[in-house]
Amino acid sequence: MNTVSIEDHNALVQAAYQARGYHAEEARDAAEMCAAATWHGNNTHNALKALHLDDLFGSKTGGCTPGAEIEVIQNRFSAAETWNAHKKLGQSVAIRAFNRAIELADQHGVGIVSVDNCFHYLWGGGYVIDAAKRGYIAYTNCTSSLAEVVPFGGKSPTLGTNPHSWGLPTQDAIGFPICVDWATSTCAMGRVQQLKREGKQLPPMAAVDKNGNPTQEPGEVAALLPFGAHKGYGLSLINELIGAFIGGSLPSHRGRALPDQSEKNSTSFFFQIIHPEAISAGHFAMGRNQTKNLKAVIENILGPGNENAILPGQLEAQAANRSKQAGGLIFSDAELSELNNLASQLGMQPLNTGSLLSQ
Repeated sequence: MNTVSIEDHNALVQAAYQARGYHAEEARDAAEMCAAATWHGNNTHNALKALHLDDLFGSKTGGCTPGAEIEVIQNRFSAAETWNAHKKLGQSVAIRAFNRAIELADQHGVGIVSVDNCFHYLWGGGYVIDAAKRGYIAYTNCTSSLAEVVPFGGKSPTLGTNPHSWGLPTQDAIGFPICVDWATSTCAMGRVQQLKREGKQLPPMAAVDKNGNPTQEPGEVAALLPFGAHKGYGLSLINELIGAFIGGSLPSHRGRALPDQSEKNSTSFFFQIIHPEAISAGHFAMGRNQTKNLKAVIENILGPGNENAILPGQLEAQAANRSKQAGGLIFSDAELSELNNLASQLGMQPLNTGSLLSQ
């Protein structure tokens, strides 16, 4: 394993985005969110994944528009806003949407921002962890760039991987924010790409090949399966329906060049922030306050017999501690090789000259 400084990583990623025509601010947002994913051990949504998505569906294909301006659509609701992103880079949109939702929650107790005409924002967990660290309950879901998941009982992929992400401000109670963050497929397509890179196999019943047969070989994957059979399917369906309420595209049209421009091919975002005070009944047992009550509930869940159970977000917190101890972002040899190939293409020095430490 190898450790790269955040500064060197971000300089490379920002240069890569700017070479694709993105404005400096957008490129900086993208680099910072890629760094956040890697810092927390989420290498399925790191810079390699982000730039790969841009190559497939973004600035090169018209799926994302560098420098696009966000349009706020007027409505009659003071705690909820709807935006048209005009296919602006997803990370920039998501950062701004959550900041705005926090402003709304500070005023109304809850803030919602729904966004139409989007491009994928990558790792939802990064945004909700950041909001939770700032003291808020945060939630986001989105529709994915491509329909690559088979609905329960079906054979053809007509759903996205459609992630859900929750962040809860539990750091004062247990030392880190709880983060429930998952794709509604058995694994994310980024995991398939990572396992292929590392020469490893998928778990059973995670994916199917072009003939609809289960496969564990990353190179044979044609579509993914929902986790938990009908349960994961239902959660994925929520994203599609929320997207439909916002104005989202038909799933099988997303991420594709369409001859009929009357249909959309973009994704939809939904962001919600809840101020903890807004949901407090104020009547906690044994004289506890809200934070102490959170701690007591968690300790009860992890009581006798459950000492080895882990909490959602615990692995991310442990990975962040490893990154902090290492003094930078941790990459495998295969990942480092791809990053250095990118540096070479951009005419930049490889990351392992002076900036790389043995891990």
